[in-house]
Amino acid sequence: MKTFYSRLLFVFAVLYAVMLVTLGIVLGQLFPIVLKEQVDFDSTDVSLFNLLVFGTLAVFYLVSLLIARIVLARYIKPIDDISYTAIQLADGDYSARVFEDELTGITPLTHSLNVLARNLQEMSQLRESEQERLKTLIETMGSGLIVLGRSGNISIMNKTFGGLFGLQFDEVRAQNYQDVGLPKDLQAFAYNLLLTEMPTRQQLKLQTTKGIRYTECYGAPIIGEYGKWLGMVIVIHDITELKRLEKVRQDFVANVSHELKTPVTSIKGFTETLLYGAYQKEETLLEFLEIIKLESDRLQLLINDLLDLSKMEQHEFHLQRAAVSIDMVIGRALQLTKQSAEDKAITMEYNLEQDLLIQGDENRLLQIIVNLLSNAITYSSDQTIIEIAVEKQQSYGVFIIRDQGIGISKEELPRIFERFYRVDKARSRNSGGTGLGLAIVKHLVEAHMGKIEVDSEPGKGTTFHVFIPLVTT
Repeated sequence: MKTFYSRLLFVFAVLYAVMLVTLGIVLGQLFPIVLKEQVDFDSTDVSLFNLLVFGTLAVFYLVSLLIARIVLARYIKPIDDISYTAIQLADGDYSARVFEDELTGITPLTHSLNVLARNLQEMSQLRESEQERLKTLIETMGSGLIVLGRSGNISIMNKTFGGLFGLQFDEVRAQNYQDVGLPKDLQAFAYNLLLTEMPTRQQLKLQTTKGIRYTECYGAPIIGEYGKWLGMVIVIHDITELKRLEKVRQDFVANVSHELKTPVTSIKGFTETLLYGAYQKEETLLEFLEIIKLESDRLQLLINDLLDLSKMEQHEFHLQRAAVSIDMVIGRALQLTKQSAEDKAITMEYNLEQDLLIQGDENRLLQIIVNLLSNAITYSSDQTIIEIAVEKQQSYGVFIIRDQGIGISKEELPRIFERFYRVDKARSRNSGGTGLGLAIVKHLVEAHMGKIEVDSEPGKGTTFHVFIPLVTT
C-alpha cells in the first residue's frame, strides 16, 4: 500500500520533472535565436548548448529531488506512521506506538495517540483479567449455570451444569435449549421464564447423570441498557444431600419420640394400675415394680446413648489417647459379654497370633468391641459360633468379629449406621437395644482416625472389620 509520503514524493518528482523539461526545451529553442544575432552559432554549437542546458537541469533536478525527499521524510512520513498506528489500534493491536519527534511539529498529536494506545491497552488487559476471573468463577462454582439468549439459544454453560446432564459446551453452543436433551421439567421451567420474563424459583426433581437429584432452580432475566431484555440465566443448586439430612432429622425425631413413648407409656400404665389398688397384692406389686424398673433402665440407657452420641458429634469431643493392647481390650469385652453368650449357648472363639499396640482411648475402644459383640449375640441363633480375630494391615490394627446370625441384605447395609435403624426391629427391641449402638460405634471409630467395614449375607452371618491406627515408633 502506497503511503502519503511516497505518493507526495512521486507527484513532486513528476511535476518538477515536467517543469524542468519544459524549461529546458524553452531555453534550448530561445537562447540560440537570441544569441545568433550577436554571435555566429553553427548546428554543432547549438547541440552542445542544448546538452549543457539539459545536463544542468538534470543535475539540478536530482539535487532538488534529494532535498525534497529529506524534507518530506522529516515532516510528512510521521503522518504515515500516525495513520499506520491508528489502523493497528483499530484492528485491536493496542501495543502499537508512534515515534515522538519534537522537530516535526506534531508532537502533541503523536503524544496523544500514544496516551490513547496505552489507555486502550490497560483497558484491554483489565477487561481480559475480568473476563478470566468471571470465567474461573463460573467454571468452579458448585452450582450448575446456563445462560440463554432471547430466542433460547445457549450462550454460556459451566462444567457443573454440563456434568449434570452429560453435555459439552462446545457441542451445544448456540443451540436451542429444547434441542439438547434437557429434562422436561427443566425445559418447562425455562419456557415459563422466557414467557413471563420474571425471576422464578422452583424445586425440581431431575434425572441427571448421577441419578435422580433434588434441585432448587433459580431463573432471572438479563436486562440491558434502557430496559432491553437480552436473555435469561438459570442456576441449579443440588439439594439432594440437604433433602437426605432433612429426612434423617425427621426420622430421628420420629424414632426418638417412638422410643421414648414406649417405656414412658409402660411406666405410666403400670403406675396408674398400682395407684388404683393393684399395690394391695404383693405379688402383683412386685411384678409391676420389676417391669417399671426394666422400662426405667431402658429409658436411662436410651438417654445415655443419646447423650454419648451428642458429645461425639461436638467438636470439643476428645479422646484420652494412649498405647492400648488389643488383647487386653478384647479380653475385657469378652468378660462383659460372657453371660449374654452363655444364655444362648453361643461359643466365642478368640484367636490372637500377635498382640498389637494401637493408639486410642481404652474405654472407648472397649465400648466399640462390646457393642459389636452384643449385636452379634443379639442377631445370632442359639448354639452358634462368634469368631474374634486380630490382624495387622499396613499401619492399622484390625479387629474382626464374625457371627453366624441372620445377616444383612445389600439394600440395608448402607443404613445400618443410621440412628435407630434396626435390621430386625422386633428382636433388637425385645433385647433392650436402643438402635444407637452402631451409630455410636461409627462415630468412635472415626474419632480414632480409623474406619469400619461390613460384609454380610442374609442367613449366613455378618463380619465387621474395625481399623484402628497402630502406635507409631
